[in-house]
Amino acid sequence: MKLLMVIAHEKFRDEEFLIPARVFAEAGIAYDVATDQPGGSCMGMLGETVEVTRSIKETDASLYDGIVIVGGPGAAEYLWADRDLRALVKTMYEDGDVVAAICLAPVVFAYAGILEGGRQATVFKTRLSEKSFADKGAVFTDIPVVVDGTIITANGPLAAAAFAEEIISALSC
Repeated sequence: MKLLMVIAHEKFRDEEFLIPARVFAEAGIAYDVATDQPGGSCMGMLGETVEVTRSIKETDASLYDGIVIVGGPGAAEYLWADRDLRALVKTMYEDGDVVAAICLAPVVFAYAGILEGGRQATVFKTRLSEKSFADKGAVFTDIPVVVDGTIITANGPLAAAAFAEEIISALSC
């Protein structure tokens, strides 16, 4: 079992990466980390650095059982518009893999078109994130973690542990 964790090259939300990464490691689930600008280290908004050697663009979806996109302001700034990430998400969703995103990152799912048709999801509430959900046909559900089939979303760092547990649960199905 292997996951792909995606972070923005800067301003990702530290605990939204660190808590799930720890939970996954404790559960024996391997993961790789990819970013929009590969090579070197990525800096979280609270100062955490994460070494990343994989780019989103060069990632082979078939190597993973799921994708986990970390939020924070960097997700809105760098990941929402990333066409390679949108394509990767869509491919993994269509293949039946777990697709998970936390905080501001679920907007990537809206832009990838996987929330159309009334899929339920949550997101860190901002005017722009809520508008993106509404424009793309998603049903915003204002609770910490939402599971809709293989789509798992969470609204922020306080939900990070529960988010990780729901991902593990979905992987074991």
